[in-house]
Amino acid sequence: MPEAVVIGIDPGRSKVGLAVVRNDGQVLHRSVLAIEEFEKELGFLFRRFRPQCIVVGGGTGFRALEPLLRNLSSEVPVHVVNEAYTSEEARRRYLRENPPKGWRKIIPSWLRTPEQPYDDYVAVILAERYWRETAQGEVQS
Repeated sequence: MPEAVVIGIDPGRSKVGLAVVRNDGQVLHRSVLAIEEFEKELGFLFRRFRPQCIVVGGGTGFRALEPLLRNLSSEVPVHVVNEAYTSEEARRRYLRENPPKGWRKIIPSWLRTPEQPYDDYVAVILAERYWRETAQGEVQS
């Protein structure tokens, strides 16, 4: 399969996680935005990366973004992906990729809290799930 990208979206009530992930797993962009900034940023990413589809989590906040995503679906397909356990997986990945410094090192990992929102990590995981399902032939276009 030639190089292709998808835009992953983790919709929330007040913020949205966005990620652009290539089919080889490389993350090209990650961000967490206020819901008010989402449409502008999505348009920018859409023009810059020309995704083959948009992958969105079907949980919290999905219904609020659905009209906007429906408008985009005329240009690219929108796939809703199961969000089960993505927040937990994203939290672990965030903490692994951003190890604590200084005195925070002595806090056990299970007690650590990310210092910033990690909704972008959830968006990456949603995109990775899409690519995995595509490779296994489970995604219907």
